[in-house]
Amino acid sequence: MKDLDFNAYKSRFQRAIRETLKTAPPRSLDEAGFPAYSHPNPLINWLFWQRLRKTMTYIQGHVPYRKALDFGCGSGVMLPFLCQAAGQVTALDVDLAPFERMRSQLDFQTNLEVQDAKKVNLEERPAAQFDLIVALDVLEHVKDLESVLASLMRLLAPGGRLVVSGPTENIFYRIGRRLSGPEYTGSYHERGIGEVRQKLEAQVKVTRIATLYWPIRLFEIFAATK
Repeated sequence: MKDLDFNAYKSRFQRAIRETLKTAPPRSLDEAGFPAYSHPNPLINWLFWQRLRKTMTYIQGHVPYRKALDFGCGSGVMLPFLCQAAGQVTALDVDLAPFERMRSQLDFQTNLEVQDAKKVNLEERPAAQFDLIVALDVLEHVKDLESVLASLMRLLAPGGRLVVSGPTENIFYRIGRRLSGPEYTGSYHERGIGEVRQKLEAQVKVTRIATLYWPIRLFEIFAATK
């Protein structure tokens, strides 16, 4: 993704996130990453946004997409980009309050459908429905990882891509999380991204997109193809 395009995208979302945080109850948007994407520390802020940039660059290399799924959309930070890359985008999350707060600040595209994951059974959705699924910083949260991974791969069309990112949970990440502030407890994480990758590798071919940043591994981004 070109510098000017990405910086404009980032600035637009940061302004909306900061406005949203002014009126949101304290700590209510921590899990959706709002403090991270608007963090005052330049290094921490850059690191979180760089994960998105690496992911966007990879996705752009394989456009166009017919249908895309944002699994665990959170604030919706990826959705404007996905709506440009795909003809139809579905956003899914168990907590849509962060997205609804952002929607009051931003106009999202008309080719976006938002669904409550608590009311959607992935097993009941038609198979091979999406040629792109993104699951960014979400699979470390789920309890039944193997079942969720199997469901996502079932929804993926032949030749489609599942793009995943997440924290390593290693000692360097944990130290960085403590230094970042009280919003980053990580108490809701079930596992690190290494376990997610290993479980996925047992099912399909996995390609590394980026590790942020060698030799201090804080985040991994990879893709599974069907």
